[in-house]
Amino acid sequence: MDLLQLLSWACIVFTVGMFSTGLTDLKKMQESKSADNIQFLPFLTTCLNNLGWLYYGILKKDQTIVLVNIIGALLQILYVTVYLHYTKQKRLVMSQTIVAGMVLTCGWFYFTTFLPQGDTRLSQLGLTCSVVTVSMYLSPLTDLVEIVRSGNVQCLSFPLTVATFFTSTSWVLYGLQLNDYYIVVPNTPGIFTSLIRFYLFWRFASVNQSPSYKSMQI
Repeated sequence: MDLLQLLSWACIVFTVGMFSTGLTDLKKMQESKSADNIQFLPFLTTCLNNLGWLYYGILKKDQTIVLVNIIGALLQILYVTVYLHYTKQKRLVMSQTIVAGMVLTCGWFYFTTFLPQGDTRLSQLGLTCSVVTVSMYLSPLTDLVEIVRSGNVQCLSFPLTVATFFTSTSWVLYGLQLNDYYIVVPNTPGIFTSLIRFYLFWRFASVNQSPSYKSMQI
């Protein structure tokens, strides 16, 4: 097994593991018969991101990207469906889902109609997917600032942080092997935000521990 193959398997295993962390929220919804205290938009935006990268993988003929994002999209669709079943705000959630579907349709129409096949379409799609992925990795920074102020890390998931770190690292190395900076650049912020989280755990975890403190779960 050469290095590229090894990195490919690492990307698959770590990324599917990261996407699977949503199964905990799924279990909570099924047990409580409620979607309260569960965020919906991360499921929806991740699904859109998966579908964008899936199209990129198809154009690039990269089986690793295709497989990972097929699994990711199916999982996110499952999370969205279960959330819709249990939420009390069905109208709002359905409206957000419809808007996301319209954005996806418009994007697909633009890339398939107005851009020529080949490198131009692939580059434009890679740039778009990269911007979305970077935005998703950087969006929790405001929460991290609040954690620094409060010194409370109980809202962070350590297993998810570990999964994100290894996922981002494996994709960066995989992208470097392919010389594909549309893969390298958007995953680099994931490494840095994970390192920030590791520091916060090291800095504040002992402060948060008490007789009633419970170990964090995914």
